[in-house]
Amino acid sequence: MPPPSPPSSLIFASCYGLFAGLLLPVPWGPSGVRGQNDTEPIVLEGKCLVVCDSTPSAEPSGSALGMSVRSGTGRVAFSAIRNTNHEPSEMSNRTMTIYFDQILVNVGSHFDPARSIFVAPRKGVYSFSFHVVKVYNRQTIQVSLVLNGWPVISAFAGDQDVTREAATNAGLVMMERGDKAYLKLERGNLMGGWKYSTFSGFLVFPL
Repeated sequence: MPPPSPPSSLIFASCYGLFAGLLLPVPWGPSGVRGQNDTEPIVLEGKCLVVCDSTPSAEPSGSALGMSVRSGTGRVAFSAIRNTNHEPSEMSNRTMTIYFDQILVNVGSHFDPARSIFVAPRKGVYSFSFHVVKVYNRQTIQVSLVLNGWPVISAFAGDQDVTREAATNAGLVMMERGDKAYLKLERGNLMGGWKYSTFSGFLVFPL
């Protein structure tokens, strides 16, 4: 007489409000369900609750079933603008860091508005773009996206026949957790202010 058929196993994955149900049928035989190496039998019954950490401290690893869990809430994005046309402050003149005084988006709060520095919350590929306006200035300016003190992307603006011109660029960079990115004026000056300038970035995908 053949053995009775067991109920199908039901595995639920729940990540801070994100709910997904996976119905995994369990084959039944004389030896039960075999593992990937055909050694120890694995019998699945009932329910399994998987909770995801929104800020994992280690890289995700596979489970005994060959599954891995990634956070669904690790969204990172910021966008800042220069809303005033004040002269550069004493601090910005000393460090040549380009500061922004209004935050449009700061998902995850990883952009420090006081220092205008973005700190990566995790390892991954990040996208950055900037648009820095010079006003009534006949000098050429050079603006760089600086990663941990080293310029990685630069742009120039030097047309002397216009009253407003922008140094603009964008690109993808790989960052480790804790890496810092900001904009620096490498050449020229921003006397007259840099109103309407923008600086934006977001996490494309984690690694």
